[in-house]
Amino acid sequence: MRLRAAGIDPGTGRTGYGVVEIEGNRLRHVAHGVIVTRAADGLPERLGRIYAGLLEVFEAYAPAEVGVEGIFHARNARSALTLGHARGAALLAAHQAGLRVVEYSPMQVKLAVVGYGAADKRQVQEMVRRLLGLGRAAPVDASDALAVAICHLQTARTQRALGGRG
Repeated sequence: MRLRAAGIDPGTGRTGYGVVEIEGNRLRHVAHGVIVTRAADGLPERLGRIYAGLLEVFEAYAPAEVGVEGIFHARNARSALTLGHARGAALLAAHQAGLRVVEYSPMQVKLAVVGYGAADKRQVQEMVRRLLGLGRAAPVDASDALAVAICHLQTARTQRALGGRG
């Protein structure tokens, strides 16, 4: 069985996305990128760009499901609130596209991809590069999103094998 999933690493300045497919035990890179917003724009414009950009990604690459990285901690309440807005735009885009959404903590993603829940960004980037056979590492935000997609696909495969919905 083949399953294609998108991963999203939300942020108001840079929202990473990655699309990965799995068939059996084989992972295949489909696409990745970063939706960049301008700091000079107001929050509504930035959220609109994230929402529209993700809808374009979903239309272009037709994932069946979406994994979104959750909030683990922020430097301050304002940072957490701003990140929450970006996550909301991503969740809404996935919902509007009719896609099933699952949220994963950063620790879950790191465990699934690196095997170590406290892995640093460089370790995640390198493991994503290796797992997907990329010639060079994707930009950090896109690499994090690819890691979320990989985490989702591995989790979904395991749950399906156990007879759950995954």
